[in-house]
Amino acid sequence: MEALECIKTRRSVRKYSDQPVTREILDQIFEAVTYAPSWKNTQSVRYTVVESQELKEKIAEEAVLGFALNQKSISRCPVLLIQSTINSISGHSPDGGTDTSKGDTWTMYDAGVSAQTLCLAANDYGLGTVIMGVFDEKVLAELIQLPENQTVTGMIAIGYPAGPNKMPPRKPAAELVTYL
Repeated sequence: MEALECIKTRRSVRKYSDQPVTREILDQIFEAVTYAPSWKNTQSVRYTVVESQELKEKIAEEAVLGFALNQKSISRCPVLLIQSTINSISGHSPDGGTDTSKGDTWTMYDAGVSAQTLCLAANDYGLGTVIMGVFDEKVLAELIQLPENQTVTGMIAIGYPAGPNKMPPRKPAAELVTYL
């Protein structure tokens, strides 16, 4: 798939078919994610793969603050990815100080670039994804036994779409850009 076609056809998918996502395909997607740029090439973004339906149900029940749309997406997806970042790396210099006025928040930029790279790679393999941001970070970290030096930054449901997904309206590019 050509890059622009991949960008233009990627959709947030919340309903999935019963077709399983193989580890081979997931490994190929994660290989593509290794090429996502990051702060000073720190590569601090990590993913925890949740395939267990029992654990997905527990996450949906206990870790999404009762947000029904996320509960449904998690329960329906064949695979749930929990994205995390290693603390105090992105945006920091080797001595531990921050190199930017953004401080610790720069890590979310790296997480976003990584998530978008993952979603585009998944689309290239015919998979659908949805990035979810409504969750209880502490509960989720406990449920997946996340190492203490990491922070949950997002969740991504992934699977083969149950059907076509209509593109929502897009703003014209002229509304998004200011030329000086």
